[in-house]
Amino acid sequence: MTDGADFVVHARWVIPVEPASVVWQHHSVAVSGGRIAAILPTEEARQRYADWVQVELPRHALIPGLVNAHTHAAMTLLRGLADDLPLMPWLQQHIWPAEQRFVGPQFVRDGSALAVAEMIQAGVTCFSDMYFFGEETAQVAAAAGLRAVIGLIVFDFASAYGTDADDYLRKGLAVHDAWREHPLIRTAFAPHAPYTVGDAALARLATLAEELDLPLHMHLHETAHEVAEGEAQHGMRPLERVAQLGLLSPRLIAVHATQLLPGEIEALARHGASVVHCAESNMKLASGVCPVSALLAAGVNVAIGTDGAASNNDLDLLGELKTAGLLAKLTSQDAAAVPAATLLHMGTLGGARALGLDHEIGSLLAGKAADMVALDLSAAHCQPVHDPISQIIYAAGRDAVSDVWVAGRRLLHERRPITLDADAIVARAAEWGERIGVADRQNAG
Repeated sequence: MTDGADFVVHARWVIPVEPASVVWQHHSVAVSGGRIAAILPTEEARQRYADWVQVELPRHALIPGLVNAHTHAAMTLLRGLADDLPLMPWLQQHIWPAEQRFVGPQFVRDGSALAVAEMIQAGVTCFSDMYFFGEETAQVAAAAGLRAVIGLIVFDFASAYGTDADDYLRKGLAVHDAWREHPLIRTAFAPHAPYTVGDAALARLATLAEELDLPLHMHLHETAHEVAEGEAQHGMRPLERVAQLGLLSPRLIAVHATQLLPGEIEALARHGASVVHCAESNMKLASGVCPVSALLAAGVNVAIGTDGAASNNDLDLLGELKTAGLLAKLTSQDAAAVPAATLLHMGTLGGARALGLDHEIGSLLAGKAADMVALDLSAAHCQPVHDPISQIIYAAGRDAVSDVWVAGRRLLHERRPITLDADAIVARAAEWGERIGVADRQNAG
């Protein structure tokens, strides 16, 4: 174990992400006080840090922790509910009725625990959440030692969590105040979408985000229907509307962004906004395709999110990276589009940058937090290893994740979670599944 002790990880390959595309063979990462003290050749590390705890990973690649830049953690309890439907019928006829009936603190606590267990085992060390009862998700993540950015969600309409935009804001600000000093938990304003939040609330959020120095995390241009509806109701496309209200800035995290005109891509780049690409959710719900190649070419920071498990159906960020890469090649008709090293950047430093955490996480650099993931590349489907970065993106999969650290604390050891009781979490999820399934069938009948 490495908790509380200085330790050094000796890996077959160290992939720092910064500098880009670099792979260091037979290198080691020294960790002290939860931070990276040095990265150096293994022979030198064994001599310099001989009295530190030694972690041997002779078949492994060590990478920065993966950043899931958009998810709805508690919706793991709705995984598989009413699959194979378009977005709006899926939401209106199944998801929203289930949420109205079941969502509350315990639902969010148990669903978030299931999500946290899944993400740790998939090499995710930080996630950005957007859901109700964010204080419950914060507690679950903090207890497990996982880094999280908790979305302070806002709607104009009532839910189990709030009555109107003012009520959501009051509760969200209370969550922000309660967690503002925690080393692993951050917050972001999370207006759900332009079609669910009105002008007054959006303008107020733009002001508050500046005052509190918080990101603005929202679904934006997710579907053609959303854009057409926005034009019909407001006389302009949603991105233009949020720009006029003051939200288009480096704080903006635009999720999905499948419907972008060239001028809108240029505006996102000019204002320093980030886009979160949720390839598998977009594909499953037939929402459209995010123009990743064009965004990257314009200089837009692109991160990767899984979306919620209800619409994906997993929180496997490595799988998401592979899908994003293959989809970009297909849609651009360019096999060189979005190469493996760029995808790894999107899943690590790109996500950290979107969340305003790139000074702390997202790459392996001396001084940064020791958020690290080890992948065992010795399995038959990973051999031979001509290029470790390509192997991680296109072949390895989340089953290769063996060890995970956040701020130097080990959360996964030889594929075994050590900061949570996975069996108890799964048992509670199964109980929820029975209740939710019965209710959905009754509602459909």
